[in-house]
Amino acid sequence: MRPSAVDTDRRPFVLIWELTQACDLACDHCRAEADPNRHPDELTTAEGKRLLEQAREFAEGQIVVLSGGDPATRPDLLELVEYGADLGLSMTITPSGTASLTGDVIDGLADAGIRRMALSLDGGSAETHDAFRGESGSYEATIAAAEHARDAGIPLQVNTTVCADTVDELPAVRERVADLGAALWSVFFLVPVGRGALLEQVSPERAESVMEWLREVSAAEPFGVKTTEAPHYRRVALQRRRAEGASGGRPSGDDGEDNGPRHRGGIVAGDGFAFVSHTGEVFPSGFLPQSAGTVPEESIVDVYRNADLFTDLRDRSALSGKCGACEFRHVCGGSRSRAYATTGDPLAADPLCPHVPGGYDGPLPWDDPAEPAD
Repeated sequence: MRPSAVDTDRRPFVLIWELTQACDLACDHCRAEADPNRHPDELTTAEGKRLLEQAREFAEGQIVVLSGGDPATRPDLLELVEYGADLGLSMTITPSGTASLTGDVIDGLADAGIRRMALSLDGGSAETHDAFRGESGSYEATIAAAEHARDAGIPLQVNTTVCADTVDELPAVRERVADLGAALWSVFFLVPVGRGALLEQVSPERAESVMEWLREVSAAEPFGVKTTEAPHYRRVALQRRRAEGASGGRPSGDDGEDNGPRHRGGIVAGDGFAFVSHTGEVFPSGFLPQSAGTVPEESIVDVYRNADLFTDLRDRSALSGKCGACEFRHVCGGSRSRAYATTGDPLAADPLCPHVPGGYDGPLPWDDPAEPAD
């Protein structure tokens, strides 16, 4: 078993349930390509409760993230949070910064037993954030919701997307994260799916420099820092510690985060992470939309533990290209979602990582295809 507080062969560290794809925002990067209307085949309240009961079979305290779209568009949201909390699940939520996230809703979530709220900030000002989110007033609504959550005693997480349009905003967003007293800053490196396929990603070299900077932020700030769909942040942090002559470093498999949660050893899509869509399909990640089963007819426990797609993703020896040859594959593993989005193969190399393993002379994901032979 890899060194981790969670045996990710047996259960995910994080289970995300996309309650709905309905949302009033039209964010440039939206994976779900959300629109204001709810889908008629969303899991019902009863089906959702069955899913939560299944999730409890993983373990007491299993983290369940309610996402969307905008989960606040479902009238049964508080009922589902309370039901999951009563089962002993650690219920968290990622609502949208819209008018639906009122103070009363936030107070209701606190009373129902929500453990953390994650809100998105993709710019350090209303102008930049609202332009990216596609809705005037989203920034002010998000800041107001964050402040209300803090006052209600709900720990806050801030999510930020990194792409060519937002990367220069990161220092300003950092200041907002600190001002809000957030517990964690989760920095998501764009995966080209949904509307995000139209956005320009940062280059591998720029991504590497951002991760170097994030490590400095992690050491300087009281809040934790983690990356999403960029597990090579662990490799960057480990290499930096070695270069600085740090002794007693963490064992291979830890995430390399100095100031955040210390139990995310090498977690990637399908390995410590699972996603249930609004209609009940089970994916390794919301950014890797390859179905491995359907709940609640099938058990989320059985799908996660035994579906071929999930077991393949947990086998780091099955990785191909430079990720398969990499000496850091058990620490990192690469973004399986980005590999799938760019090649159609979830086990291929992650094109965002510039690291080339020593002695590796195979193809690189950023190389031009070879010219066909005459």
